[in-house]
Amino acid sequence: MGERFTVGLIVSNHFGVLNRISGLYGKRGFNIDSLAVGVTEDPRFSRMTIVSTGDEYIRSQVVKQLNKLHDVKKAVLLEDGQSISLEHLMIKLKTNGSGNAEIVAHLNSYGGKVLDIGDGYVTADLTASTDRINEFIEKCIPFGILELCRSGSLSLSKGTDNILSIQDFQ
Repeated sequence: MGERFTVGLIVSNHFGVLNRISGLYGKRGFNIDSLAVGVTEDPRFSRMTIVSTGDEYIRSQVVKQLNKLHDVKKAVLLEDGQSISLEHLMIKLKTNGSGNAEIVAHLNSYGGKVLDIGDGYVTADLTASTDRINEFIEKCIPFGILELCRSGSLSLSKGTDNILSIQDFQ
């Protein structure tokens, strides 16, 4: 099956781009495990981070095929150890009527913060690596998860050698 890998892309920011990219994955039988996209400092371009699973052949094929698409300005493989990846989590947990100190302590131990407190619930957020987010969610199950929403991975290369910048396309 292979291992997870991350692709960073700079794409044109207009309708249909996401459809063409996801279509490329679908036609070739590749799965998208995580997808995050947002406009860059120049509204003509968006940055995408796509996490998939596959072997070395699939990794290279994904990047080659993405770079052939007209709307893709550049697609690169963001290697583990050479990039930084984070996710964002928002979670609503049940409070048991005896206060929320245990939930808040758990949240603090992971570097998260409380966003909202109400009758019978606490809403919190956390930004961390995928593994840390997964671990946090697992440890929240005993509290009772009312609602959960998480972003896809956001990734940047480390250092300045492999920068994926819109400056190259202006």
